[in-house]
Order: sequence, then structure tokens, then C-alpha cells
Amino acid sequence: MKWAVAPVALAAAILLAGCTPEQQRGFLPEGSTDATNLTPGITALWVNSWIVLLVVGVIVWSLVIWAAVAYRRRKGETGLPVQLRYNMPIETFFTVVPIILILGFFSFTAKEQTKIEARYDNPENVVEVFAKRWAWDFNYLTDDRYSQSKQVEITSDGNPTEALPVLYLPVNKTTELRLESRDVVHSFWVVEYLYKKDMFPGQTNYMSFTPTKTGTFMGKCAELCGEYHSAMIFEVKVLEQAEYDAKMAELDQGRVGPELNPLQDQYFGDEAKAENE
Repeated sequence: MKWAVAPVALAAAILLAGCTPEQQRGFLPEGSTDATNLTPGITALWVNSWIVLLVVGVIVWSLVIWAAVAYRRRKGETGLPVQLRYNMPIETFFTVVPIILILGFFSFTAKEQTKIEARYDNPENVVEVFAKRWAWDFNYLTDDRYSQSKQVEITSDGNPTEALPVLYLPVNKTTELRLESRDVVHSFWVVEYLYKKDMFPGQTNYMSFTPTKTGTFMGKCAELCGEYHSAMIFEVKVLEQAEYDAKMAELDQGRVGPELNPLQDQYFGDEAKAENE
């Protein structure tokens, strides 16, 4: 077995050494590899899964081509070749190997998902994220600040006509997002963070991570939620602590609990107000 594994490992090492950074991260979004404490594990799972599948593909297609060439009908031959009904070693191989692959993929995926879904006992930063058709509100519980937004207008060429809603986060701080919806099912997705989380009316979901890279990242709703779903976009800006504190000082004082409900009236009108009542 070691004589079979060594050439494969060597070939993979040589192949990866010649890959571009884009190929090495499996064509995932630029800047995602070290965006949070969780993205390196997600990237590794993605890339390593593709390497395994490529190796399996090469072996399978090589066997298919070899069988087609080695057992082709030759000149002068007629009729069917000798038919073999059973080959226990080959059938055992074709049964055991897929089972091992499935168990391996399941194990590593479950391990990574457990880390992603784990919540911090005492997060340093807690933000409530409210999704609404078709905008976002951010309630910074730790800093007692609140930011609300309205629907972004999109031009015919797909560009926003105004500044996007912004979720501010401090870098290298354990962060918990409490995800809630005010109307229909939405989904919170920061593209470079490589993970989505659904948001249901009347239910709070959680996303826990530590931003490890400053910069601006694109966010959007990943669940079809109505006519202007494509306009439900926002930005995440990860800042150094001093910059983050300055931004918090610019926002309104926080509002929590039932006080949030009347805010939706200005976006949804009398119909939504009647439904809320």
C-alpha cells in the first residue's frame, strides 16, 4: 500500500506546487482563507475533498480506458467474449472503497460543522441581526448601539445607488451574531466567511466566530424572500478596536425588545402593521 500511496502523494505535491493562489484555495472567494478563525478549516475541507475526488476520478477513468483498450474486439474475432459472472476481489474493492470514502467525508464534515456551530460561553461582542424585506438592522448589544437601514436601490446594471447597510465588527474579538427575521425566511451570508445561516420569524439562530482579518466583506440574503431579494445586500467592515469604537460613537443609542416592532411600520406600511397587531 505504501508503494501506491507514495507516488500519489508526490504527484499531488508537485501539482499543488504549481497551482495559483486561486487554485490552492479551490476557487473560493479571494480573502476568505483567513477571514475568520473558521474559514481555514472550511477551506481545507473543501480543497482536500476535491483532491481526493480527483484522485478517485483519475483511477476510475484510467480503469475504464484500460478495460476498453485491453478487452476490445480484435480482428478476426466474432461473438461475445467469455462472460465472468463474479470476481469477488474486485467486487469487494468496489464496495469497501466507496464506503470508506463516504465515512471519511462524513466524519471530517461533521467535525468541521461542530466547530462552526459551537457557541462561545462569554463572547466579547454580541450583535442582533434583523432581516426584513428587503434590508437589515443591526443591534449592537455589547455597545448599546443600533443601526437601521432601508431597501437599497439597484440600477439596471446591478450597482447600488447609495451606501449599503454596514455591519461593523472588531477584529480578533469573539463574536456572536443573533439572527432574527421580522417577516419571512431569510438567510444571513457573508460571502468570504464561507457559511450561511437561515433566519426564521419567531426564532433566534446563532453564528459564532472571531474575525481575524480587517477589511470590507460583501454580505447578502441567500434565501429567496420576495420581489427585491437581489437588493437585500450589505457590507461587513472589520475594524481595529479604536476605529470600531469611533464608529459605535456615531450610531444611535441601542434599542431592544418590543421597541423594535414599531420600526417595521415605516417599511411595510399599514398591511404589515395590521399583521403585526
